[in-house]
Amino acid sequence: MRVKITLACTECKQRNYNTKKEKKTHPDRMETKKYCKFCKSHTLHKETK
Repeated sequence: MRVKITLACTECKQRNYNTKKEKKTHPDRMETKKYCKFCKSHTLHKETK
């Protein structure tokens, strides 16, 4: 089952990205380095509720 998730920047706490993930294969929270337009740099983004 694919679910919608929101990724938030760990530096400025802005919610920048919406994406989907497979809940069965990735049950834990997703973390990835992405570009934050508010910080103007690549930062770690974590999955939020």
